Amino acid sequence: MTERSPDSPGVIVIPPLLYLGTLIVGVILHVLVPLPAFPPLPARIVGVVLIVASAALARWGERTMRRAGTNVRPDRPTLAIVTDGPFRFSRNPLYVSLTGLYLGIALIIDDVWPLVLVVPLLIVMRWGVVAREERYLDAKFGEPYRAYRARVRRWL
Repeated sequence: MTERSPDSPGVIVIPPLLYLGTLIVGVILHVLVPLPAFPPLPARIVGVVLIVASAALARWGERTMRRAGTNVRPDRPTLAIVTDGPFRFSRNPLYVSLTGLYLGIALIIDDVWPLVLVVPLLIVMRWGVVAREERYLDAKFGEPYRAYRARVRRWL
C-alpha cells in the first residue's frame, strides 16, 4: 500500500473506482432482481447521447488540466488552479462527466438499481472527495481559489 502525500486532498477513494464499483453493484442487483425503468429504445438513445457528451467533457477537462501543468488524479498534489476550458462552467467537470457516463450506462442497462444507487454515490462524492478537495485547495491557494469558488458553480 502506498502512503498518501501530505500535499494532497486526502480523498477517500479515486472517483472512477467509486463510480465503477457502484455500477458493478447496480449490475449485480439488475441480474438478481431486474426492475426495468423506462421504455428501452428511448432510454438507450438518451444513454448513448449522455455517454458521448460525457466522454467529450472528460477529455476536454483532462486536456485542460494537463495543459495547465497540474495533476489530474485527485490523490496527487494540485499544482495550479485551472479556470479555463470546462472549468469556466464547473469546478468539477471531470466529476460531472463521470456522473454523466454512469447515468448513460444506467440508461442503457435500463434498470432502476443503478439509478437508485446514484444517490449514495453522489453523497460519497460530495463528502468523501469534493469537500476534501475544496478544503485542500482553500488551504493551499487561499484567496485565488476562494475567488474562483465564488464565481464558478461546484457542479453545473
